[in-house]
Amino acid sequence: MRIAIFGLGYVGTVTGACFAMQGHKVVGVDINSEKVKAINQGKSPIIERELDDVIASGVKAGNFSGASSTKEAIAKTDMAMICVGTPSMESGAINVGHLKSVAEDIGKALKNMGRFYTIVIRSTVLPGTTEDVLIPAIEQASGKKLDKGFAVCVNPEFMREGNSLEDFYKPAKTIIGAASEREADLLKRLYSFTQAPIIVSDIKTAEFSKYLDNVFHGLKISFANEIGNIAKKSGLDPVKAMEIFCKDTVSNISPRYLKPGFAFGGSCLPKDIKALLYKAKTQDLDIPLINSILRSNDMQVDIVARDILRTGKKKIGMLGLSFKPGTDDLRESQLVRLAEILIGKGLKLKIYDKNIAMAKLVGANRKYINKEIPHISSLLCKRINEAIRDSELIILGHDTKEFKEAVKKLKKPQILMKL
Repeated sequence: MRIAIFGLGYVGTVTGACFAMQGHKVVGVDINSEKVKAINQGKSPIIERELDDVIASGVKAGNFSGASSTKEAIAKTDMAMICVGTPSMESGAINVGHLKSVAEDIGKALKNMGRFYTIVIRSTVLPGTTEDVLIPAIEQASGKKLDKGFAVCVNPEFMREGNSLEDFYKPAKTIIGAASEREADLLKRLYSFTQAPIIVSDIKTAEFSKYLDNVFHGLKISFANEIGNIAKKSGLDPVKAMEIFCKDTVSNISPRYLKPGFAFGGSCLPKDIKALLYKAKTQDLDIPLINSILRSNDMQVDIVARDILRTGKKKIGMLGLSFKPGTDDLRESQLVRLAEILIGKGLKLKIYDKNIAMAKLVGANRKYINKEIPHISSLLCKRINEAIRDSELIILGHDTKEFKEAVKKLKKPQILMKL
């Protein structure tokens, strides 16, 4: 199949690379010329485990290429997958501006096309967005009607950054939101290589499924942290208590995300919880439990900050800055928030994260660190020993092999704090 991928962020790059590995002809489209250039050179524009090799193989085989022209990409393909970001606005509503713009560009490219074309929405959107915003935008720009000159499906992604290739090839489920059986069958064939169940639903249900998952994941993490705080105050080992809890895989669902520790972050959970809260607000619905998740999550950062301040130590080494190991994503990183709190309290920080280097950052991450946290970039160390050597307290923000080996060499009276 010939596929155009719009948006070469985490979702788009991984999706394009993996489909190319399956033998499909994939064109990755992005307004960022550096990302397009990286793809054409067989390199990954993002940091993700094993992705460089997958992209290199796809490019070498002639199955994966980058482009900046929407018209060119549509002309060469039969299907477009839209994977652009839908960031939060101040109200919590998602910003669909980039998504709508891409939909309109695709519509313009379809205007004089004489063949049928399939458009797949892979970006995370609230229920109703595809039918109320995107389809009308495509119809107006193309002069064509849905199911006459083009079809639209929703295919939400359920990939975890740092584990996205594994999640792509071995997903728990694949959801296809389609108005017709014909388009559902097309995507079924596309995903026939997976062993997971393929679930076909209406478009709105498919849109909603992503929020169900992410809100529940956020809820599980906050639940584990609150239980962990109670256990610690009671003189119990919170990790041991939660291990016992997780033995019940029938009533307690599953152990994934149920590990007492630090606050959650990233580009998905906070954004999707905010979006669902905004959706409920527009419907005059009161959802107090979901409304408490982000407040509870923020409190977890405050608790850790207070614990650090109570030690009286002033020189702090932080190992890890991105929102989770194996990624360079700083969006909604709670380690960034923790660093800002400690800096505000007058503590001296040194930070090491091998995936966060100004010379390597591109796109949203570079823009974020330049605009939002330029003061933190000056605290980044090039080597792990620089962050540890003179620090009185070391924060183990990422549970990686590199960091665990490094902290074994700490000397008294240095203090180690695991998050």
